[in-house]
Amino acid sequence: MGGLQRFEQRLEQAISGVFARTFRSAVQPVEIAAALQRELDNKAQILSRDRRMVPNAFSVELAQSDLDRLGPYDSALAKELTQQLQEHADLQSYVFPGPIRIGFEAAPDLGTGRFRVLSNAEASVSGHARYSARSRTRAVLEVNGTRHPLQPPGLVVGRGSEADLRINDPGVSRRHVEFLVTAGSDPAAAPGDGPLQIEVHDMGSTNGITVDGQRVKRATLTDGSRVQVGHTSLVVRLLEEEVVDV
Repeated sequence: MGGLQRFEQRLEQAISGVFARTFRSAVQPVEIAAALQRELDNKAQILSRDRRMVPNAFSVELAQSDLDRLGPYDSALAKELTQQLQEHADLQSYVFPGPIRIGFEAAPDLGTGRFRVLSNAEASVSGHARYSARSRTRAVLEVNGTRHPLQPPGLVVGRGSEADLRINDPGVSRRHVEFLVTAGSDPAAAPGDGPLQIEVHDMGSTNGITVDGQRVKRATLTDGSRVQVGHTSLVVRLLEEEVVDV
């Protein structure tokens, strides 16, 4: 029995056939499963002879009418689609950079029965930089939907356990890049409250870094600067005034 047939049987058992009857004349779940599987095959990137990286974040866009029908069953469908993708990845020696995430959204340009799949590789991110219990954060790094404080003296980003901010991206070196943060001098400001100065330094990584599309070894960063490491973007955001628990 093929993977898509097993997927249909599991879905039928999970929701007692209600979903299949509801979608009889619209988008079929097996069509979405097949499209997600093709997305893996089409976007697989070679890591080694036996391993290829594939996207792990998916947005399934549908007509509003189909999305309304899907609403009561989207959690069950996403769960079964995730299992089907994992089985296909295991068979093909695909690796995901992070947990599989599948979402459903309305697209005004699509009619009933039509859909499309968008995908992206989003590495899992974890941080263990040490800050005080209540730290006034004036800048953050945005990475795959998460925010991480940028405070003096800065932090190291990499794939290894010794990095302050760990990114599970095969294109990232163990110690890939360092962000240096200092508070500039300002006679009118309290000590440490002057304007922030943020620099990024390549730490001799294998694949290098780019800042706003330009390949560099080091650069001064401002609000909105985008640093690319491997397949992952890190965006600097300066904050007006915020106190966060870290």
